This record gives sequence, C-alpha cells and structure tokens, in this order.
Amino acid sequence: MTIVAAVDRSDRGPRIVEEGRRLAAAFDEPLHVVHVLSQSEFVDLERSTVDDTGQPASMDAIRGVAADIAADAAESAAPDAETVGLVGDAADEIIAYADEHDARYIVLAGRRRSPVGKAVFGSVTQDVLLGAERPVVTVIHRPAD
Repeated sequence: MTIVAAVDRSDRGPRIVEEGRRLAAAFDEPLHVVHVLSQSEFVDLERSTVDDTGQPASMDAIRGVAADIAADAAESAAPDAETVGLVGDAADEIIAYADEHDARYIVLAGRRRSPVGKAVFGSVTQDVLLGAERPVVTVIHRPAD
C-alpha cells in the first residue's frame, strides 16, 4: 500500500505533502507525491517544445515536467518521497494511480466554497471524493484574512 498526496501548482502543496508524510509515517507506508498536468497544459508544453526544437516532446519528458512540480512540493516536507508526473483529467488520473498502487489514503487540497459555488463549479477534490473507493483526506485551505 501507499499514501498518495496529489498536489497542484499552488502554495498548498507543501501542506498536502506534510499531511501525506504524517500518514505514511503512522502506517509505515511509502509516500507518492503526484502532480497531474491537464490536457491544456500538455498542449501548451507540446507547442512550446515544437516551437523551440522542431520536434514533439516525448510523453516521458512531459511526465517529467509534472514530476518536477511534484518534487518541488515535496522538497521540504518529504524529500525522500517518490514523485510522479501524470497527464490527463486530474481526478481520473489521481483515482487510477491510487487504485493501481493500492493506496491506503489519497491526500489532496480542498478549499471553502459557498453552496452555490459547490453546485455550479466542479472541482478535482469533489470528483476524487465522489469517485474514489478509498479514504480521501482533504487539507482545507483557509486564506489569511
């Protein structure tokens, strides 16, 4: 089993990794820090690579960029964590990765949203909470007043 900490490019990443590290230590499980590049980020990266080199980027290189983002989030809280880069729909990729690695927990960020915001706007956190067949821990972001 593993603990999967899913991070984005925000400043919340280290808090998510820290919570994942705590769970990994408590259950003596390895920690995997995952970042998923969206399709639009993939297209932008591919376009800039073709513009710069005249050649398309390999999927390994694209996943490497995502893994670097995960590594940046893990740097201070869990430098020994395995960092993983994925490409696609974030919720689907996080759930699939957690299933493939028999994750004990998925850890990700949440944020306070109004009831209307919850009804109108989907979120990766909500999709993972509703779609995962394993426990999900959310680290709630509360902006400073």
